[in-house]
Amino acid sequence: MTATAVKLGTLYGVGVGPGDPELITVKAYRMLQECPVIAYPKKRMGAKSYALEIVELYVDVAEKEMLGLVFPMTRDQATLDREWNKTVELCWQQLMAGKDIAFVTEGDPNLYSTFIHMARLMQEKHPEAPVRSVPGISSVLGAAARLDLPLADGDEQVAIVPANGDKEAMRQALQSHDAIVFIKVAKVLDLMIELLEELGLTDKASVVTKVTSPYELIWRDVRELKGRELEYLTLMVVRK
Repeated sequence: MTATAVKLGTLYGVGVGPGDPELITVKAYRMLQECPVIAYPKKRMGAKSYALEIVELYVDVAEKEMLGLVFPMTRDQATLDREWNKTVELCWQQLMAGKDIAFVTEGDPNLYSTFIHMARLMQEKHPEAPVRSVPGISSVLGAAARLDLPLADGDEQVAIVPANGDKEAMRQALQSHDAIVFIKVAKVLDLMIELLEELGLTDKASVVTKVTSPYELIWRDVRELKGRELEYLTLMVVRK
């Protein structure tokens, strides 16, 4: 590197918590202040993500370079590859200019987060790019707090499971752990309620949508939710 070469910026995955703006760490706050570029999920329909709403409370976005990134909700691999490559290159251009990026994410950047794929692709395509993460409070822990429910104590086991239509796999998860947090549960809610009824666990389950945020909803009797359609950001906690 020559004396005039620009030092690469660092890509930071910054967890800003599950929705409550006060559930942000001091370090995450500092990164938002110090990074000249803030990358955030940009929704096509114009609605703001939680992450962006939280950022706007703590920084003057007029003083930052705001990098809105679109993450397509599709299973078409060609579309995914094209859009993800475009997103990585947008960030790479900023890093090459010597600018640090705070890539903000709801919850924690290393737990079922968009940042995981971003970091992996950046390191594959540009291995010289420095990539770091700043942990945040996940929706799992936010739900435990809002439900006043300890997830595990002593030798108890807790599992975090993406809910899906494999009923036997979901049954196994329920039978094998003392507490289970099913994320992305909205799409298979009726199946999960049916399974809870079969196992006699309906009174041990609660459902939370958009936990800790101003839009939070809590159901402690999951049977009320039969046939209902809930938001994507919905999880179920089962504590035996």
